[in-house]
Amino acid sequence: MSEQQTVTAFYEKDHDRLDELFKTFQTSKRSDFAKAKETFKEFKAGLQRHIVWEEELLFPMWEEKTGMIEDGPTPVMRFEHSQIKQLLDAIHQKVEGQNLETDQDEQALVNLLSSHNRKEERALYPAIDNVTSAEERATVFSNMNSISEDRYNSCCSQH
Repeated sequence: MSEQQTVTAFYEKDHDRLDELFKTFQTSKRSDFAKAKETFKEFKAGLQRHIVWEEELLFPMWEEKTGMIEDGPTPVMRFEHSQIKQLLDAIHQKVEGQNLETDQDEQALVNLLSSHNRKEERALYPAIDNVTSAEERATVFSNMNSISEDRYNSCCSQH
C-alpha cells in the first residue's frame, strides 16, 4: 500500500498544513493584521472542511466496518469537533472585530487540537487503514472532492 493512499498519511499531512496556517496567523496578527485575517480565514475553512470530511465520510465508514458507533472513538472525536468549532468561532468573532485579544482562545484551541490530532494520528487513522481496502480509501478520497464548499466554508457556524 503506497503511503499516499492511506488515511493516516493524507490526514496527517492536512493536520500539518493547518498547523502551519494557524502558526502564520499567530505570528502575523500583531504585525500584519490583513495577512493574519486572510490566513485565519483559510485556516478556519480548511479545518471545517477537514471536520466535514471526517464526520461525513471517514467516521461513518469506520462505524459501518467495526459496528462501533456509540462506544467507539468517533463519538469522542465528534464531541471534540464541537469544542473545536466553538473555539474557532470565538477567535473568528474577535478577528472580524479586529480584536487582537485572542491569545487565550488560541491557546485553548492549540491544546485541544494537539490532543485531538494525536489521538487521530496514533489510533483512529491507523485503525481505519487497517479495516479498509485500498479501493474503499480511494472512494473516500474521491468523495472528499465532491463535498460542496458551502458545507464548510461559511462565515460562521450560525449561518
